[in-house]
Amino acid sequence: MATPTLTKLPRHLAIIMDGNGRWAQERNLSRIEGHRAGAESVRTIVRCCRRIGIPILTLYAFSKENWQRPKREVNALWRLLARYLQSELNEMLGNGIRLNTLGDINELPSSVGDLLYKTMAKTSGNREMILNLALNYSGRSEIVRAARHLAEACVAGAMRPEDVDEAAFARHLFTAGMADPDLLIRTSGEERISNFLLWQIAYTELYLSPVYWPDFREPQLMEALADYQRRERRFGKISEQLVKEA
Repeated sequence: MATPTLTKLPRHLAIIMDGNGRWAQERNLSRIEGHRAGAESVRTIVRCCRRIGIPILTLYAFSKENWQRPKREVNALWRLLARYLQSELNEMLGNGIRLNTLGDINELPSSVGDLLYKTMAKTSGNREMILNLALNYSGRSEIVRAARHLAEACVAGAMRPEDVDEAAFARHLFTAGMADPDLLIRTSGEERISNFLLWQIAYTELYLSPVYWPDFREPQLMEALADYQRRERRFGKISEQLVKEA
């Protein structure tokens, strides 16, 4: 297992958790069993990130497009989420993890929505780590939402069009006040962004793992972090400039 240094970790790690269904299919199990196994990976990765000191972890849990899946599977996902929140609350409280959500959670079933709000309220004072769950999330919808808020502010006279810049725009995203992701991991071998954090990942490093999410555990995470630490992040500059600035 590759061992990353703990001094060059991403401030913000984002993960597209993919492959639960195919993992189950290859084992002649139901897709719901794949999601149950995926929930165990969530527990493992959250605990590992907290232990090694990653300040922000964002998990893509449910996209707006996922509503198109069979109703039975969607309902099972909400039950799994509710079970996760109930089982992990004490651990979040004990380890200083603050739960946050990205997306339109008002559109979720009231049972899971109420539980989300209660869990966020109970963990709101935690400062060691932010766990973002992207639920009913769409990167394009998030950008449209931010643009609408800025347009409304301009119409109301609260700001001028010439005051709209990247910083003003970012303040109206779900991730307002957070660092953009330094590293985005996608599991299962797929090579696409899937409408995730489209604004925020402009300079994010990408790591594509062939491993299905239920099999993505601490060794795979450590390998991804070690790979990230071997990269040179230039942000449009050249290597010589980075050396001078170091």
